Order: sequence, then structure tokens, then C-alpha cells
Amino acid sequence: GGLLLFGLPMAKDDRGTAAADPDGPVPRALRAIRGADLALVADVCLCEYTTHGHCGVLDADGGVDNDATLPLLAGAAAAYARAGADVVAPSDMMDGRVAAIRASLDEDGRGDVAILSYAAKYASAFYGPFRDAAECAPAFGDRSGYQMDPPNRREALAEIATDIAEGTDLVMVKPAGPYLDVIAAARERFDVPIAAYQVSGEYAALQAAAARGWLDLERAARESLVAIARAGAGPIVTYFALDAARWFRER
Repeated sequence: GGLLLFGLPMAKDDRGTAAADPDGPVPRALRAIRGADLALVADVCLCEYTTHGHCGVLDADGGVDNDATLPLLAGAAAAYARAGADVVAPSDMMDGRVAAIRASLDEDGRGDVAILSYAAKYASAFYGPFRDAAECAPAFGDRSGYQMDPPNRREALAEIATDIAEGTDLVMVKPAGPYLDVIAAARERFDVPIAAYQVSGEYAALQAAAARGWLDLERAARESLVAIARAGAGPIVTYFALDAARWFRER
């Protein structure tokens, strides 16, 4: 198994510079737990570190400046690798971020650190509980300008191909449940591992329904995870991880 780490800093700025702080929350956590028998995966994004909640640096017009964001992402990935991350996972959806991160890791002598690219991350309604917990909802607008349009599968497959060409080792489809077709299509087309993220809204929906007695939580959660795996996902990120490990072990 493994852990996917996100950071919630004490202070934020408009450029998200705390993301690359070697004494920030993610590097400190990595140093504290890197001896554990777990794959340590560090999420790479600026949204939790910016005052405006967007995933990149803003330009004068309030739009995300893709190219100005890349060095900050690369710096954050390098900081996490130095702190002990086995995998860095860019979730920002900037164009060219995989190439920038791969170059940064190689230049830093960290070529053995893998990249798990959120290559197909959709502009979904299912992220709400996480954004509330991580205090990273956009202060204005939304992220549809750089995340995937939900009806579009072809663009997702094109983005996956681009990220593989830039050097990613694994790719992520997020959310998982509403995009099983994308997972299946990616599994059929590409030879890299396909990861899937069962996001906070998926988890919360099952928990809320179970709390009202509308479904059996274990059966529903197991069914949802089996469906994600059946579609072709290898690694699955889920908030049911500890429960699922126990459920499947007991059976």
C-alpha cells in the first residue's frame, strides 16, 4: 500500500511559494514517515498554497499563467523528492508540467523518483468535501479552464499520451466512478499503469447514504472499488483504504 500526501501550510501567498518550502508540511511529513513500508506519494499542486486557490500563478488579467507556473511545480517536486517521496504526483493540469518535473528531478540526481501524472483530471462536482478540508476552493471562478471537460474522452486520452511522451511513469484518472469508461479506454490503449482516484465526493455520497440506512456501506464501497479495478485501474486512491484492506482481507 501507500500514502498520498497533501499539504496545508500555515501561510499562503499569491504564487504558492510554500509548496517548495523544504520545511513545509509535505517535506516534514515525508521525513517523519519515510522509513515505513509504504509507497510515499506527494501531490504536486499550488492550489493549497495560493491565496486565490487556483492551481497556478495568475497573470495580470486573473487567468492562470501556465508557463510561469511550471518552475514552481518543478521546484516543489524536487523538494518532495529530496525529503523522501518515492513518487511525485502533479495534479495541477498545466501543460508541460511532466517534462518540467522530469527535467528537475533528473538534474537533481533524483531520476529514480517516479512521476504519477493526473493526466485525466476532470472539472468535477465531486471535489467539494476535499476542497473544504484542504481550504483550497478557488476564491473566484472555477478550474474548468485547465481541467478536463466532463463530456470529452478524446481529450483525456490525448493528454495521457502527451504526459507519457514527456516522461510520466503512471497516469491518474480522477474522479474514478463517473469516468470508468476513460479508465477502460486508457487501459486498452497505453502500457503504463493506470491509477484512479475515488474522490471525496464519491466517498461522502456513500457515507451519507449509509448513514440514512439507504445502503449497506461495506457492500456498496466494495462494489464501487471492484468496478474501478474491473475497468482497468491498478493503483486506486480511496478514502476507504483502511476499511477496504480489512474487508478484502477478511474475505
